[in-house]
Amino acid sequence: MSQKQGQMEAQDQQGFKIVSGDVITEVLEEERPRFVVDYGKYLGDLWEANPELHRILKEATDLEGAREAVRQYLERCEREVFALDNDFHILEKSTVRECVRVFRSIIGPINEMRNEFSPLDCLWKLAQDRRAELTQQVSAGFLLEFIHIFRGVAGRSNIYREHEGVRRSIPNFLRLQGREAATERSDHLDEMAAVVNKYFLKYPSGMMDEVIGWRCENRKRILRYFKATEEDWYDWNWQVEHVIKDGAVLSDLVELGNGRQETIAKAIANRIPFGVTPYYLSLMDRALSIGHDHAIRAQVIPPAEYVDKMAANRSRRSLAFDFMGEHDTSPTDLITRRYPIIAILKPFNTCSQICVYCQRNWEIEECLAPDAMAPEHVLQEALAWLDQHPEVGDVLITGGDPGVMPDEDIERLLESLAAKPQIYRIRLGTRTPVVLPFRWTDRLAEILSWYHEPGKREIAVVTHFIHPYEVTPEARDAVQKIARKGIGVYNQQVFTVENSRRFESAKLRRLLKSIGVDPYYNFNMKGKSETRSYMVPIARILQERKEEARLLPGLDRTDEPVFNVPKLGKNHLRAGQDHHMVMILPDGSRVYEFHPWEKHISAMPPYNYVDIPIYDYLEELAGRGEQIHDYRTIWYYY
Repeated sequence: MSQKQGQMEAQDQQGFKIVSGDVITEVLEEERPRFVVDYGKYLGDLWEANPELHRILKEATDLEGAREAVRQYLERCEREVFALDNDFHILEKSTVRECVRVFRSIIGPINEMRNEFSPLDCLWKLAQDRRAELTQQVSAGFLLEFIHIFRGVAGRSNIYREHEGVRRSIPNFLRLQGREAATERSDHLDEMAAVVNKYFLKYPSGMMDEVIGWRCENRKRILRYFKATEEDWYDWNWQVEHVIKDGAVLSDLVELGNGRQETIAKAIANRIPFGVTPYYLSLMDRALSIGHDHAIRAQVIPPAEYVDKMAANRSRRSLAFDFMGEHDTSPTDLITRRYPIIAILKPFNTCSQICVYCQRNWEIEECLAPDAMAPEHVLQEALAWLDQHPEVGDVLITGGDPGVMPDEDIERLLESLAAKPQIYRIRLGTRTPVVLPFRWTDRLAEILSWYHEPGKREIAVVTHFIHPYEVTPEARDAVQKIARKGIGVYNQQVFTVENSRRFESAKLRRLLKSIGVDPYYNFNMKGKSETRSYMVPIARILQERKEEARLLPGLDRTDEPVFNVPKLGKNHLRAGQDHHMVMILPDGSRVYEFHPWEKHISAMPPYNYVDIPIYDYLEELAGRGEQIHDYRTIWYYY
C-alpha cells in the first residue's frame, strides 16, 4: 500500500473510512486517477448515518412522495431542537439547523432545475437498490457529503464529541468562581495554544537562522553560475536583467521534477509567460526531497495540465481565461471598475516574475516584456477618464506589476494622480517586496512619501505573500523602508492547496505582522479551469477562519476571506447572508449561489459557482502526508 493510500485509510471520528475496498467508476482527472473505493461500504455508512431517512426513502413510492416525506422529516428535526426534552448540546442544535437549511435547499425543485440534477432522485433510487437506474453515477465525494448531512440533521455530527453523560453539562471553569475558575480556564487555553504552536513548528519560515544559511549558499551558487558579485545581487537592475526564463537554466540551479523542464519549454513555445528572479530562485530548496519550498515552486513553475489548457486555448485566451470579466468592466483602456468609489489603473502589463495562477494570465504573454508600458496617449486617456468620473477617489495601480516600472515613470504617474482633487488614496499593487525586495531603494520609498499626505491623501502598498517560507530578512528590510515613511503595507494572500494546511496561513499572518505587513484579504482561488489543481473548497477557507485564524490575536487576523464574483467584485465569505449552498453534484462538487455586494442596495443577479469536491481536496492532502482526521469538521462549513 502506498503512503498516500495508507493516509486515506485513516478513519474519521464517525468511524467510516475515507477510502477502502475495491470499486468505483469515476476518475478525478486523467493525470491523477482516484484510488478505488468500496461503493457498498459508503452506502452502508450513509444508511447507518440516519436510519430514519433511509426508511423514508425506501418506503416512498415516487420521487415527489420522497420529497414531501423528507421535508416533513426535516421540519420535525428543526422543531425538536427547541423541545424541552432535547438533550443535544446547544452548539449541536446549531449544526442541526444549518444542515436542515442546506438539505432543504438541495432538494428544492428550483435548484434541481437550475443545476440539471436531482440528488434526491439518486438517494431515493439508491435506498431502493435501484442503482442501475441512475442517470448519473455518484461518487464517493457525493456520498460523503450526504453521510455528514444525514448525521447533521439528526444531531449526530459529533463535532464536539460529547458523551451521553455530559451533553447538557458546562465546562468546569464555568462552575467555579474567582481565582480557581481563572486557573481552570487558563489551563484550558494553554492546551489550545499548545496545539497552535505544534502546528507552527511544522512550517519553517524564511526568518529561521538555518533557512537563512541555506539561502546564503543558494545565493553563492547562483552568483557563481552567472559570474556575478555580491554587489550585483543587491542591485535590482541586475536581478531583472538575469530573470530566469529558461527551463534548462532553472534545472542547472535547482532540482526539477520529471518533465518539468519540458513543460516550461512548452509554455515558452506557446507564449505562456514564465520567469523567476534570481532572488526568488534562492528561496527554493536545491533538492526536491527537502520539500519546504512547495509553495514557492508552485507559484512559478507551471504544472503540465495548466500549460496544456493554456496552449489549447491560445487563440482565444483573452476570453477563455478572463474569469473576472474584465472585458465587460473596462470602460476605457487600462481602467477596470467594479465599485462606486474605486477603480483599477493598469499602466504596466508585465511582472518581474510570473505567478502561475495570475488573475490576468490571459493578458501577459512575456515576463518583463519590453513593450509592457502602455503607450503615452493610452495612459493619458485613462487619466482623463478619471477626471470625467470624480466619484472615483481610490485608485489601485496594478497590472502587471507597476513596482518594476522605472522610478521616473512611477513618480510621473503618482504626480498625475495626486493632482486630481478627488483622489484621496493611491494604492500600488506590487509583488516586488516578495520577489524582488531590492527594488525598494531609498529613492523609491522617498518618491512614494512625497505624495503621502496624512489627512489629505494616502499612499499604500499592497503586496502578495503566500507562505511563511517567503518571509525573509530581505523582505522585512524592504517593508521597513516603506513603513518608515509612514506608508502602510498590506497583504493579499491567495488561498491555495499550497498554503491551506492546518495553521499554515495562520503562521503566515503572524510573520507578516512581525515584519510590518497587515493581512488584508485572503482570496479564495478564482474558478479558473486552468488552475484547478491549486484550488481549495470554500468550506476549507471558512474552516481556516473559524478554527485557526480565530485563535490568533485580532491584530494578526485583520484579513477578510473573500470570493471574487465575476464582473461584480468581492463577496465576503464570512457574511452568510451573501452566499448559500444550493446543490451537491454527482462528483461531490458543491454549488454555491453568491449574492453581489450590492444586495439590499440595488438589484443585481446572483452568481452560481461550482466548487471543487471536498473529497478530492482531502485526497490531495493525504497524498501530502496530512492526517485527514485533523480536517474532520470541514464537511459542516457551508
